[in-house]
Amino acid sequence: MSSHKSEVRDGMRIDWDVPIEMDDGVVLRADIFRPEIDGRYPVLLTYGPYAKGLAFQEGYPSAWQRMVAEHPDVAYGSTNQHQNWEVVDPEKWVPEGYVCVRVDSRGTGRSPGYVDHFSPRETQDFYACIEWAGVQSWSSGKVGLNGISYYGINQWQVASLQPPHLAAMCIWEGAADWYRDMTHHGGILSTFWANWYDMQVKTVQYGLGERGPRSRVTGELVCGDVTLSDDELYRNRCNFGDEILAHPLDDDYHRARSAVWEKVTVPFLSAANWGGQGLHPRGNFEGYLRAASKNKWLEAHGIEHWTHFYTDYGRLLQKRFFDHFLKGEKNGWDRQPRVQLQVRHVERFVERHENEWPIARTRWTRWYLDPVNHALAPEAGQGAGSVSYAALGEGASFVSAPLTEETEITGPLAARLFVSSSTPDADLFLVMRVFTPDLREIVFQGAIDPHTPVAQGWLRASQRKLDEKLSTEYRPYHAHDERQPLKPGEIVQLDIELWPTSIVVPAGCRVVLTVRGRDYEWQRNTGAKLSNFKNELRGCGPFLHDDPRDRPSAQFGGTTTLHMGPNHPSYVLLPVIPR
Repeated sequence: MSSHKSEVRDGMRIDWDVPIEMDDGVVLRADIFRPEIDGRYPVLLTYGPYAKGLAFQEGYPSAWQRMVAEHPDVAYGSTNQHQNWEVVDPEKWVPEGYVCVRVDSRGTGRSPGYVDHFSPRETQDFYACIEWAGVQSWSSGKVGLNGISYYGINQWQVASLQPPHLAAMCIWEGAADWYRDMTHHGGILSTFWANWYDMQVKTVQYGLGERGPRSRVTGELVCGDVTLSDDELYRNRCNFGDEILAHPLDDDYHRARSAVWEKVTVPFLSAANWGGQGLHPRGNFEGYLRAASKNKWLEAHGIEHWTHFYTDYGRLLQKRFFDHFLKGEKNGWDRQPRVQLQVRHVERFVERHENEWPIARTRWTRWYLDPVNHALAPEAGQGAGSVSYAALGEGASFVSAPLTEETEITGPLAARLFVSSSTPDADLFLVMRVFTPDLREIVFQGAIDPHTPVAQGWLRASQRKLDEKLSTEYRPYHAHDERQPLKPGEIVQLDIELWPTSIVVPAGCRVVLTVRGRDYEWQRNTGAKLSNFKNELRGCGPFLHDDPRDRPSAQFGGTTTLHMGPNHPSYVLLPVIPR
């Protein structure tokens, strides 16, 4: 293995491009930031594909500029020379007595190899990196994991292997179930990953060499010292989008890339984003509920998904957690309530602590769909009726009367609908919305999209089969292991999961359930874009379901009918929190 460079700068001892050899001989590369004074320190480690040498400001300029403009505490106290996308700023952690280790995952940045995201091979690499870090001369033997999104998702996977030196982890807006959270929402293919692959991974693949960027700190080539041809690069990576498309049901491919909850026993802090519909909240809540760990905490917040990880609010919360579990400090974390919520109001967030999730005092409240007035009402109507819409169209909305008092909705949601179709299948897109008294929709800055609705859920009718052991009334859990085609005109019951949310609805506002045949759009043209996504942000961010190969019109393009009345009580179940 080749040597690496070391230097002291910005108050840290930095080792660049340290080699870590895997069991198959592939050598991964890591940057290590540690205190200038020799000693043994706890480690914060990340393993992922975004290239450790690519500055946040250069790789994701629009996100960085927005964050530091609106949250100056992020940039304060740091040169910001070592900022990277979705990982900790070492200038704020090393002075606190931590070693920060960043590993370029196999085939990306300066690590050679074949790119195969979230695969068992990647998880085994991650395990090896943790164990390597745990026995270095500068390590206390306690390794923590901390990072956003990709750097959170793979924490669940590697924790399932139980690396001996893994002592604590913070999963900030990750996901956990490769099928339900990430690739197939309710069985409907998400096109996010294919587009993400083009925009955020192929652009930093190992072997771009001279065609790729250079580090603003070291001047080294971010994507390796060799420059490969396009054909060589293609052969060194999986065909990610097509591989996902080739696995439409929850099979071994998906299970090999998902957490094994009974084996996740390490202490953890799981941080969700109310506005992360489409990727970032569900796994954080599921992980908190289902992991075997006895020491586990849940936090939920709002705004962009990269922001609070870096603000003083998020960083100091993470630090208290890691100080307790990696340093053994008696800082009161053992008395920290298990659930910390930033409860969302229309114009602000209010912090509140709870002892459990879902909240024990929740009043599970059914609001019924009324076909006559397209109403959403607390009592089921006595008359039967139906509402039909074009199966690939904008659907139908059901609107409540103005609320007589302020109402908090915080928790998981579910809907029970009775549906028939003129074709063998139907995709249902459910959107929970709030409107002002003069019927203007209230939307929020989501994890990605600046016009995010309150909550969303999805279900492919042919995949309505429930896992009876895991399902509850408020969280239907679908097996997704077989298809049960519809018979034209036959009415079937669909129990649909809507992802957890929080909103305090002001008095006078209305709650709306929209049932659509395609992705929600706040409006057709918004002008909102980010540098790392292909599409204009119209309400769902990049989490769309628009691949025609997954939704052929012959199978999905007919007429969908919603049935209501005494024999078909269609409703949405809301988690209302008493005042």
